[in-house]
Amino acid sequence: MMSDSKKLTRKQLAVLDELFAGELNEDDICKKHGVTKAQYHKWLADERFKAEFARRIDWLNLQSQALIARYASLAAAKLVELIDSDKEETRRKACLDIISLPRISGQKQPSPDKPADTKHTELPPETAGKLLAALAEG
Repeated sequence: MMSDSKKLTRKQLAVLDELFAGELNEDDICKKHGVTKAQYHKWLADERFKAEFARRIDWLNLQSQALIARYASLAAAKLVELIDSDKEETRRKACLDIISLPRISGQKQPSPDKPADTKHTELPPETAGKLLAALAEG
């Protein structure tokens, strides 16, 4: 079976490539590829074009999630380090940010249509003590 992107013309694929490159705006892209605004709007209404557009957006979202996941542990470690800051406001904000972090337990984030899991991962006692102490000072 032929994929949706194979059914698009070279010009449509080129316009999509330009749109996702982010270097030009829609008007400039249309001019560059000799596409009228009316033709471009027809493409936007075409199911095959919309499907490829959505597929590319999904792919970029997955790449973003992978990048965030790659650096999440580093960011969490930096937040924990800030608990020992000399500045009270920095300690307080770090504690609040840590408390508001989603629990990392290898599970996906709950979707809006499903209730959140109430099982929580415990913090190490030393970290919990520092959090409570910093919050009590604030």
